[in-house]
Amino acid sequence: MFNIVLALSYFLSGFSMKLSDDYYDEKSNKRNAIFLGIVCGLFTALACSIDLDAACIFIAILIGNILALKVDGIHHIATMASFIIAFILLGFPNFTFLSIITIIICIIGAIIDELGNDNEKIYQKSKFLEYFFDYRFALKVVILLLVLIGLLNIWSFIYFLCFEIAYEIARVLFEKYIL
Repeated sequence: MFNIVLALSYFLSGFSMKLSDDYYDEKSNKRNAIFLGIVCGLFTALACSIDLDAACIFIAILIGNILALKVDGIHHIATMASFIIAFILLGFPNFTFLSIITIIICIIGAIIDELGNDNEKIYQKSKFLEYFFDYRFALKVVILLLVLIGLLNIWSFIYFLCFEIAYEIARVLFEKYIL
């Protein structure tokens, strides 16, 4: 049951995150963007409260987005607020020195992804870089490397792929049915 709840939390977090961004960026619909951002924050907090690896990954994504100056709308503020409040209420996992190192390494991957994503200067250099950053592969590679050296569980990589697949499903559904 634990694995199902965690996989669904990752999936629903990714799905609602993308829809929130697209409603805000493409439709200028703040109400839907904020609602979906709150949903994203709640599912992300659930995953983080029950799994240390999820906490490392999602805290790193949050900090990476802040440091890369990608928090650019009220929907992002609503997402962060709901995440922080729910995470405090649900409780933190026990962080260790190695989990702090893992967070720092993941922050670097998240920042690289955010600085490369939608960056025309980088996209002009090659189709590979455009694809790499459009689908934010830096953090995926970092998470896989952390699995290989034993700082994250292989299931965390699989759950993160659930997050990414859901994000892409939401992108396709939005472009096909909502946009």
